[in-house]
Amino acid sequence: MSDFFERKKQQLGVELNKIQKKAVTKTQGPLLLLACPGSGKTTTMIMRIGYLIEEQKVSPKRIKAITFSRASAKDMLERYERFFPELSPVDFSTIHSLAFQITREHLASDDYIMIEGNDVNRLSKKRLLRDMYATENDEPITDDQLEELVSFISFVKNKMLPKKKWKQLDEPFPSAIDILTTYEEFKENHEPRLVDFDDMLTVAFDALSKNSKLLAKYQQRWDYVMTDESQDTSMVQHAIVEMLVERHRNLCVVADDDQSIYTWRAAEPSYLLKFREVYPDAYIMKMERNYRSSGLIVSTANQFIKTNKLRHDKNMFTHMPEGEPVMLRRLASQEAQLKYIVKELSGLEEYGDTAILYRNNSSSTLLMDELDRLGIPFYMKDADNRFFSHWVVQDVLNFMRFILRPDRVDLYSKVASKTNAYWSASQLRQLGRMEATKKHAFDEITLAIQLKDYQLRIIGEQRKVMEASKEMTPVKVIRAIRRDIGYDQMLSSRAEKFGMKLDYLQQILSTLEQIAEPLPTMTDFAKRLKQLEAATNQAKIEKTDDMLTLSTMHSSKGLEFDRVYLIDLVEGVVPTEEDAEDPALLEEARRLFYVGMTRAKRHLELISYDKESRFVEEVRRIALPNMKKTEARKPAPLAAPKAKITMPDNPDAVSSIDELHIGASIRHRVFGNGKIIEVDEEKIGIQFAKEHKEFLLEICLQYQLLELV
Repeated sequence: MSDFFERKKQQLGVELNKIQKKAVTKTQGPLLLLACPGSGKTTTMIMRIGYLIEEQKVSPKRIKAITFSRASAKDMLERYERFFPELSPVDFSTIHSLAFQITREHLASDDYIMIEGNDVNRLSKKRLLRDMYATENDEPITDDQLEELVSFISFVKNKMLPKKKWKQLDEPFPSAIDILTTYEEFKENHEPRLVDFDDMLTVAFDALSKNSKLLAKYQQRWDYVMTDESQDTSMVQHAIVEMLVERHRNLCVVADDDQSIYTWRAAEPSYLLKFREVYPDAYIMKMERNYRSSGLIVSTANQFIKTNKLRHDKNMFTHMPEGEPVMLRRLASQEAQLKYIVKELSGLEEYGDTAILYRNNSSSTLLMDELDRLGIPFYMKDADNRFFSHWVVQDVLNFMRFILRPDRVDLYSKVASKTNAYWSASQLRQLGRMEATKKHAFDEITLAIQLKDYQLRIIGEQRKVMEASKEMTPVKVIRAIRRDIGYDQMLSSRAEKFGMKLDYLQQILSTLEQIAEPLPTMTDFAKRLKQLEAATNQAKIEKTDDMLTLSTMHSSKGLEFDRVYLIDLVEGVVPTEEDAEDPALLEEARRLFYVGMTRAKRHLELISYDKESRFVEEVRRIALPNMKKTEARKPAPLAAPKAKITMPDNPDAVSSIDELHIGASIRHRVFGNGKIIEVDEEKIGIQFAKEHKEFLLEICLQYQLLELV
């Protein structure tokens, strides 16, 4: 055994610690390997496979490694080939790939059509769902609703929920359960049978459950099974693996319940807590040493995640130097955050080991706009150009097009229902049949369609607003559309009717306003959106070593960077309002925050504005252990000292918060000259020559510690 590790140390330069070696050599029976961030789990898994083959003489064909994603499967295969180039291949695959293999064999004698992965096909999953939604609601489905519906269907399948329980579920929007029922019945009754990706899992499970011959064939194929990222595995996926290893029980499950961030995809992190219920003789090991991050980042993240209750108790540690403290920055606004990020990036000589992480893809649009203007190269880990095709964005563009071309009745027909004119369904159908003429569209509309008096008055008001908008800058046009043409009012009623998230829709409009702010004309605005859409597409496909990385926290898992900035750390974003109302969701949101924190190797900044995320406050209490919660939020009155403290009077001292503003030069009595980076009712952040410090404002004002330079 020791020869194996010594040999690999000489051949590869890889040296495992005691726990890793134990995980490699514990090959018989069920093993749960709980691996903290940066603990070398992939290296340990690959070494375990090599140990089985070289030391225990197991044929590579008898080993199965199951991963969560195709990227992980590819990464593990490449590392295996690099570590053991002389060995035969091992079967690395995703659970979906394995399930598809089983499903194909099970349905070999039956005709079936795969309806996912090709949205051009008439029988594609998304096209079917679009048609079913339109039939159910007499309204086209939005891209956001379609994604919610697809996720909802996947959730139901992966949870193995029977039809009789569907009505008890929380719908993402009204009619979602009815559409799910229609969709499943349509697939079941169609000739030939229709199958989507999630059906592969349920069909494979049913096949193994009912077809003993097929089950025996797959059970006999492998003697050792390993699963990676098992905290992201669903109930049906766990059930398939359990059946595969029932004969030999040589199962190694590698996971970290603290990094389970996909319960909305039906992941079952609770399975890890019940592992010994399934396998009473299971051996549970913890890989707690972090090789990635500096000491203060590791200790802060370790204390932070301990707030969660539904977890295995682990104590992540490192032998790395303490390094920089975790930086907490609370800025005045989202605009101030953007300016700060740009300033930080401008001070870097290279960007390749820097990442900006956020909860939602919507956070990336303004960032990308500014980075593109400045010529800073960036890669987007999960670029989402749905923003530019979103119906809200298209509505704004169609309003602008109509303002510039008022003869285009076809343009107005696309947005008429989004105004305050209360168009009826029959009137909208008439509008849709009208053709453009050289006259103003409103003149044609009033002749062709019978309107009520109040509609005539509103259309007249709209005409005045739109004519006045021709001379406005695009940001003022957007505000006029929202306020004077009733678009905000429409959004509110539409969100309530169709179960949409109003805050998200309003955020899109806010983002459009910020993009439009520096632009002189509506034509320039439309061109800028096209440029940003092209930049987004390019950012998805091009990745070089000198590029800054933009990513959601979800997609950052498994990655690491020297410098990490977590942005938009605001209540309502992380955690969301829904998270805050549900203890289980709140724990998952905290796990997501933890994943973001543990991507950083050396420099970690948590940036907030407005109503600061409770998670930032939790980190602050860890980073400043002597500051009680009440002190952190609102300074308590100072107790009277036993001996009277006298301070020399400073007539030049700042005496009111009104004298302080971001960017001002300031002198602190103890720390000297600096610049105000942030300020609010409770505290002030000052950047000195070599460090950033935060002070309680009440203390600074009471003791005359500050004066403006």
